[in-house]
Order: sequence, then C-alpha cells, then structure tokens
Amino acid sequence: MFVGHYGASFAIKKADASIPVWVLFLAVQWLDVIWAPLVLLGIEKVRIVPGVTATNPLDLYYMPYTHSLVAALVWSAAAAGAYHLLRRATTRTSFLIGLAVFSHWILDFVVHRPDLPLYDNTAKVGLGLWDHRALAFGLEAALLLGGMAAFLRARPTRPSAIITFGVVMLGVHAYVFFGPPPASPAAAASTALAAYGIFALVIWFLVDRRSSARAA
Repeated sequence: MFVGHYGASFAIKKADASIPVWVLFLAVQWLDVIWAPLVLLGIEKVRIVPGVTATNPLDLYYMPYTHSLVAALVWSAAAAGAYHLLRRATTRTSFLIGLAVFSHWILDFVVHRPDLPLYDNTAKVGLGLWDHRALAFGLEAALLLGGMAAFLRARPTRPSAIITFGVVMLGVHAYVFFGPPPASPAAAASTALAAYGIFALVIWFLVDRRSSARAA
C-alpha cells in the first residue's frame, strides 16, 4: 500500500480540522518512515525479488520493529502521546493521530502477502491483494480519491490544485506498480523516504500554508 494510505489522511482531516494535513501525511506513513532508515542501517531486512508478488518486488522478510502488529500499536501510541504533549492536543485529536499511524498496518494487511508479523518476526499475516494487480491498484485509487473527495466536500479550497496533486500521486504509484524494480534495497528505502517527505511538503504548500496565513 502506497498512495492509498493518504486517503486516511484526508478522511481524518475531515473529522478534525485542527490537525495539519502534512502531519497526517507523515502519520499514515510513519511505520514506513521508520522502516526506511532501519533498512539503510541494516536493522530491518528486504530483498528485491521480481515476481514475489504480481505488483511489488520487495521481499519484506524481516521488519519486526516497524510492521509487526505489536510494533504498530506501540508506534501509534507513541505518536498519539507525542502529539498530545507537543501540541497540547485534546485526547480525541491525539487518538486520531494514533489512528492515522495504525491505519498503515490495517491497510498493509489487506495488500501484503503474509509478511506482517503479529509479534517479533513470527505469526505472519497478510491477505495478499498485491497478487491481483488490477484490484490492488483500484483499491489504492479508490482510497486516495475517496478520502480526497470527502476532504474537498468539507473544505473546497483550491480543489483543482489538490485534484491535480492526487492525479500526480496516482501517476507515481502507477510507475511503482508497473515500472522497473528498485536497483537495491537501499534505493527502495531512500526513494520511499524521499517520496513521503516530498508529498508532505506539497500538501503543506497547498493546504496548511494557507491555513496558517489565515490564522495569522
């Protein structure tokens, strides 16, 4: 799951307008934001195996610190607590931050093959939608565009720019699905980390920067 995660960002923003969208963009990818440097450091492991699924060549065989169910719950609680302390947020808002982080594991469970451990590196689960290319891509598009539509109905600011950004995101995702595999695990991790940062920066520019200016 890649751009589909961002659908949760837009849906949660509709539920609580106080949370900046760029924060939610990072929250829904937080498990991968941590995963990438752990791969670069050799702590978590991935292999490039073309054909391991129909859509994704990553053999994610060791990622207990970010993508086990227990780790996801811990990171979600930590994110909620950090947001509560740093932003003096309400319990409800902090819970939504934690929910945004945990949504990553839930959506990954749908698309991953059984490589998500429940704890440590054992009892691995995953429904394997990545083995059904059209369904997997359609789900990601539906999640992204559905969340974006809900957000724009509640806050129709700069809809054309946001819709264009959504189309670009889907284009990037199509390249990930149908393009060549990454050159190496390090390249996969670095590219993913860069994409998460760039997408968060763009949504800040399109939405949150204007909100901050109005508030000032």
